[in-house]
Amino acid sequence: MKPVVSIIMGSTSDLPVMEKACQFFEEMEIPFEVNALSAHRTPAEVSDFARGAVSRGIKVIIAGAGMAAALPGVIAAETPLPVIGVPIKGSCLEGLDATLAILQMPPGIPVATVAINGAQNAAILAMQMLALGDEVLMKKLVDYKAGLKKKIVKANEELAQLQYKFKC
Repeated sequence: MKPVVSIIMGSTSDLPVMEKACQFFEEMEIPFEVNALSAHRTPAEVSDFARGAVSRGIKVIIAGAGMAAALPGVIAAETPLPVIGVPIKGSCLEGLDATLAILQMPPGIPVATVAINGAQNAAILAMQMLALGDEVLMKKLVDYKAGLKKKIVKANEELAQLQYKFKC
């Protein structure tokens, strides 16, 4: 089995956030890999990774980064693959710095961007991309979304049972 999605993070300190993507892919049975690469501390390795991703069978890259958040953009500059950036909440600007850095890419180097610490949504978006050419994944995606609806329906049924004097 070869990975089709690559999850990259600037540091293993980002793992608690990026693990949400790992868990989603595990649940959906989508082969993935996980690596730590730093645009600032290991630039040559980032370049090698990005340039070699297509030949290794990767279809989508999810890159999590905090602070200056250069990693998703550097990867996007060196690969034709779609890159999804996950801004990681930092201590100084609560992740706004990373969000803006990932959003503000120059023309020709797009990076899809999800919410701060939004690794699960990055994984869902990656699955949506993969599902365009895969009927099995599309069925899993439709079932997953139907399950989200069922959770809300169930929650409303439970809320209806709450007893308060002034609840109508």
